Amino acid sequence: MAPRPAEFVFEQTISFVLARASTAFRNSLERNMATIGLHAGQAFVLIELWKKNGLRQADIAARLNLAAPTVSKMVKALVEINLVHVRKGEVDGRSTRVFLTEKGLAIRAEVETQWHELEEDTLENLSETERLVLFDLLGKLRNTYTGQDPEEED
Repeated sequence: MAPRPAEFVFEQTISFVLARASTAFRNSLERNMATIGLHAGQAFVLIELWKKNGLRQADIAARLNLAAPTVSKMVKALVEINLVHVRKGEVDGRSTRVFLTEKGLAIRAEVETQWHELEEDTLENLSETERLVLFDLLGKLRNTYTGQDPEEED
């Protein structure tokens, strides 16, 4: 690890710039998802369900690296707008599975459109090489923070 400079300037650290970029990106994602009546976190729950419908809430929480109560709150909001419904587990009544409704399946096209626009806005000033390097670096950072290898996910 590099020694800390005598005068520590937060704004000159990668962590500071990453946090600011992350906040700006999250705000952009919120704006894009709001155009179709979603919050950013809800989109991630839907993405997991589009990959595998009928996940347990605990599995969604693990896949998103979120606390179970956070996912429970998001699922409850998605139920209220008729994008998902929940069922108690047949074997374990404490377990709750989340299923997409017809509306939840249908909204995918709108989410994809908004996500594509966000992707274009995010990357518009980067070269193809910079995009590839950024993708690789962000995957490595995510692995550092979560201990999850993106290549091992389904």
